Amino acid sequence: MLTAKGKYGLKALVYLAQSPPGELSLVADVAEANNIPKKFLDAILGDLRNAGLVVSRKGKGGGYRLARTPDQITVGAIVRVLEGPLAPIACASHTRYQPCDDCDVASCQVRHMMVDVRNAIAAVLDKTTLAEMRDMDGRALPLELLTA
Repeated sequence: MLTAKGKYGLKALVYLAQSPPGELSLVADVAEANNIPKKFLDAILGDLRNAGLVVSRKGKGGGYRLARTPDQITVGAIVRVLEGPLAPIACASHTRYQPCDDCDVASCQVRHMMVDVRNAIAAVLDKTTLAEMRDMDGRALPLELLTA
């Protein structure tokens, strides 16, 4: 499940994706436009900066902007930075796999189902760019974009 951190981070990056290329946006403006607590957004943008998804400049005329164009940033990359692995359980994770104490990895039906769930989530998030998300205008992406 996406937490408030993930949701706010996505909203903030969509806001930055709507800005003219190279233009810096103030944290206060991003927070106000998206109804995000400014202090929480500061922390989120710090994580995104550390991951190389945004760049910042301090002082007068400072702010945040995307580190790359919106079509070069996937939603999956953003979610992984803010939320961690996409898998619903640790034994289904590709990046932070941990075996369960109570089952056999090879024959556990729960694990196999959760690997399928993780793969389906990753397929959608990793195919969708920030530019596509920005351009949704309240509509879901067409199914053919997600399955192509």
